[in-house]
Amino acid sequence: MHVSLIRRLWVTFSAYVIGSYASGVNRFRVAGAENIPASGGVLLASNHISAYETIFLPWAVIRRFPLQMLWAPAKEELFRHPFTRFLYSSWGAFPVNRGRDVRAGKRINELLQTEKVMLFPEGTRHRDGVLGKGNRGVGKIIYDTRPVVIPTALIGLNHWKFPDVNREGMVVFGVPVDFSDLFQLEDSKTTHQLIVDRIMEKIADLLRSRGAYVNPD
Repeated sequence: MHVSLIRRLWVTFSAYVIGSYASGVNRFRVAGAENIPASGGVLLASNHISAYETIFLPWAVIRRFPLQMLWAPAKEELFRHPFTRFLYSSWGAFPVNRGRDVRAGKRINELLQTEKVMLFPEGTRHRDGVLGKGNRGVGKIIYDTRPVVIPTALIGLNHWKFPDVNREGMVVFGVPVDFSDLFQLEDSKTTHQLIVDRIMEKIADLLRSRGAYVNPD
């Protein structure tokens, strides 16, 4: 996808400004960024615990790959005001309506042919840090597009409130998930659920490795 150099410079500049708050004023750490491919269709599948994620994840990726884009579907409400619509759109976010949004789904599929995209398979935020169940629709996207899927674990951000300082937080990028066995199965709801369940298992493993796994059971 063609994106102008001016826009890429703006996104990179914005990421570094955000990074100065995340990792300078506070202590937001990044681990496993070497697992993210430099090119090709890449899906960063993350747990969802804070609104900070939508700006901190791009910082974690762009600090390693300057001038690249990290695209993100975001709730439609964020685009209602002209200024926030311009700002989020300039950073690579695009609106998704609640329910089944065919247009947004098509755009995600197109982006995943060549671009980096972040998604939250749970579909809703868990401020208590609990890891929820993955949405089957994410499994369908992966089955159709076959991107490199990087399980991503966010830790600690649910305790942050702006303008906090010296807060600790972390993102951990895991190794790409292998779906070769599941891609041999038929294109069905059951297969799609198995795919997203595997992603959630990998995210849970990353959280456990850092002592951050939360399960109400």
